[in-house]
Amino acid sequence: MSVEEISDEIADRLKISEGEDSKSQSQEGTPQQPSSQNAPTIAPLVMFPALSPGRAMTERKTVDEVVAELKKTPFFMTELEENDDTEALKALAYEGTPFEVASEFKESGNECFRVKRWADAKEFYTKGVLVLAAEERKRAKGEPQDPDVVVTEDDIKAQRGVLESLYVNRAACHLELRNYRSCWLDGAAALRLNPKNVKAYYRSARAFLAVGRIEEADDACARGLEIDEGNKPLKGVAQDIVTKHGEITAKQKKESERLAKEKRRETLVKASLQARFIKTRTTAQPPEMEDAKLQLVPDPDDPRSSLSFPTVLLYPAHLQSDFVKAFNEMDTLADHLAYIFPLPWDTAQEYTLAGVECYMETLTGGLVKVGKKVPLLKALSGNVEVVDEVVRLFVLPKAKAAAWIQEFKIKKMAEKGGG
Repeated sequence: MSVEEISDEIADRLKISEGEDSKSQSQEGTPQQPSSQNAPTIAPLVMFPALSPGRAMTERKTVDEVVAELKKTPFFMTELEENDDTEALKALAYEGTPFEVASEFKESGNECFRVKRWADAKEFYTKGVLVLAAEERKRAKGEPQDPDVVVTEDDIKAQRGVLESLYVNRAACHLELRNYRSCWLDGAAALRLNPKNVKAYYRSARAFLAVGRIEEADDACARGLEIDEGNKPLKGVAQDIVTKHGEITAKQKKESERLAKEKRRETLVKASLQARFIKTRTTAQPPEMEDAKLQLVPDPDDPRSSLSFPTVLLYPAHLQSDFVKAFNEMDTLADHLAYIFPLPWDTAQEYTLAGVECYMETLTGGLVKVGKKVPLLKALSGNVEVVDEVVRLFVLPKAKAAAWIQEFKIKKMAEKGGG
């Protein structure tokens, strides 16, 4: 790209040209143009304007990078970015010094706070924070100040006092709006300016307490009481911390007891299964059964109780199924089929207590026939296993049982061959 093209591009982007420059000097009140005393001289077409000493480091950058840098400078911005600097500039559009502008925002926020307009108050406090926080950053970076404005140490102290109040007041808004993290962050910002701000400690303690962070709440409260041991709001939050701590401790104790009871019951169930020689296996993805589970009944804490199994009755000939939530080890298939039959979808009436046969899969992948009057315990004590704590039984009409058994064997052989 040639020098002439670069100059034209920059002039076009920044809306600067020789004709526009002379026109702007003849018009008053144009906010986008510098005074004629400070404005750089623009070569008509050929020369790119020399960079200021403060931007000498950009000499090694490409033209696009330089343009990008210029567009971040408020004077040359074509699109304002939503960041702290531009927001502070918007706030400073009001007449007055940063201190005066921020103080006005603070008063407006206070008025909204008094009538419980928390969100509006927060916005006013935020605008004031942006103005004074920008001034703080300038001083921290050592950026040059406006030579026409003399800022004394007393001025800086006054600004920081207002900024501290803005942070604390905004923390109060966040507390009311339940923005708890923002609340304690504003409290921390106020404490960086004044480590003895009791309100910041109080509001931070309240925010920590609201989300159950007892240790942080207690620490903030204790630090505040060290400064003002008679502070009633802090004493109130201290009492609330004690109460909350008691509630959390009681809840944790109750949860620990519940977990211990569940663990003890699981141990009893495992022992009962082993005592009955019932084989079990757990897969990587056990089914969701809500509150149905393998357990001892009627008393899950008494090892003399009997085992109760969640059971799935499968009807493979019609691709249907039923679920029995609690199948006691002493129950028979007939006990449950008696109330399940007739099946609502069995239009041919093939499924009757006398007209069906029942099977379970064995450990080796075969099938074992289960008598309808045999207790479940006896069926499970053989060469079968309970997978994921669920018993699975196949129920078929007698006329279709032989064909299904043959199909089942072929499928299992194919699976073994594929493995």
